[in-house]
Amino acid sequence: MTATTLVLRSTRVITPQGQRPADIAVSGERIAAVLPHGSPPPAGARLVDYGDAALLPGLVDTHVHVNDPGRTEWEGFATATRAAAAGGVTTLVDMPLNSIPPTTTAAHLAVKRAVARDAVHTDVGFWGGAVPGNTADLRGLHEAGVFGFKCFLSPSGVEEFPELTPGGLEAAMTEIARLGALLIVHAEDPGRLAEATPPAGSDRYADFLASRPDAAETEAIALLLALARRIGTRVHILHLSSAAALPLIAGARAEGVRVTAETCPHFLTLTAEEVPDGATEFKCCPPIREAANQDLLWRALAAGTLDAVVSDHSPCTADLKVPDFQAAWGGISSLQLGLPVLWTAARARGHDLADVARWTAAGPARLAGLPDKGAIAPGRDADIAVLDPEAEFTVDPAALHHRNPVTAYAGRTLRGVVRATWLRGRRIAEHGNVIERAGGRLIVRHGTATDVPQARTADRDEAGGAGGGAGGAGGAPAAPAARRDSGGGTP
Repeated sequence: MTATTLVLRSTRVITPQGQRPADIAVSGERIAAVLPHGSPPPAGARLVDYGDAALLPGLVDTHVHVNDPGRTEWEGFATATRAAAAGGVTTLVDMPLNSIPPTTTAAHLAVKRAVARDAVHTDVGFWGGAVPGNTADLRGLHEAGVFGFKCFLSPSGVEEFPELTPGGLEAAMTEIARLGALLIVHAEDPGRLAEATPPAGSDRYADFLASRPDAAETEAIALLLALARRIGTRVHILHLSSAAALPLIAGARAEGVRVTAETCPHFLTLTAEEVPDGATEFKCCPPIREAANQDLLWRALAAGTLDAVVSDHSPCTADLKVPDFQAAWGGISSLQLGLPVLWTAARARGHDLADVARWTAAGPARLAGLPDKGAIAPGRDADIAVLDPEAEFTVDPAALHHRNPVTAYAGRTLRGVVRATWLRGRRIAEHGNVIERAGGRLIVRHGTATDVPQARTADRDEAGGAGGGAGGAGGAPAAPAARRDSGGGTP
């Protein structure tokens, strides 16, 4: 076994068994052991003592829109992964849409990997897309190592990633079941959305909320679960907003349907009652709902009906956030802020850091099938987020690493400051500054036979400042206009 090269020490280490004082012994890129606090470091090992700061497993964010290539003015692999690293996220999985081309064929996946390869500061994987007409392409994507397939049941907001009809959904689910793969679903019913179209030009949040009723989620989820029950496909419900769907999910799971579901920090911390009219930085689809609905989502998290909390980071340029809620791009930018946003609310509701680690690291790692991620335990990657749980800060959008300074959390005081982030035993961020040379890797689904070229490995020099530069589009074609009239764009 490789000798221990690094020991990370804290009085608050969050392990699968809970919080305790401990030393984390690291050999190469892996956690070798979790030892009693204050154990003598092995000869030659470097000791980093974080005192009372909490050491959590690096967050795994399985719902990120990087938009690269093709819409890199919205984000990009360099800026997205820099923001992730600063926020304690060590692994992210990129969504297949809002980039040009979308990840709907193995060839398109290769384009995206080529753009990402030398730009990433964290580990990065990819979802494939299921769209009309690409059922025959799913096997190639699966064999190339995507973590599963995403589809929409209503318009996505971009013309190059159309929604599936019920018949198209059944065909895709049949093929995905044959592959033994996972389908992740934006579940809103298009008929219900068409019936609830709001007045044109409205800047009233109440009008927008009424245009995305609970029934749109519940009816789409009911269809998905009925097909999963019959076909046997493993399915995952993305960004659950409506608590009205929770009994459907719990009931299907009790019947043996292989279904999981996630929610997002904005649904757990923001409420419809507080969204100002015209403040379209709060627009997302499905929408932020009322406080009573939020309470039920928290109960479902505690009960295990919801499996994960992920960002659904879906950024855009500031000019697309026009005051008209119907015309504005829908998406919440939060990749760097997810941990403190969630911890602020979770702490107030009596949850502890072990709960937060279960929702943001263990749950998403289990969803994506990442056995090396998501826990501080022997044999796992030495991915660690160092959090000062008591420290507070006020969100300044201009200070974030996101490409565009637009966020619904602007001006909010949050509790929990990320002091450092370690990826596979290497410090990649400290005090909000990110090591400049990209050191992340491109990862594939566990068990994939394909040998995917990895991102370049940065020198183990940990001197660094704020990361600079952004991933280019790699000569990608210009992006068509987003189809904002759908109210979509928050996959």
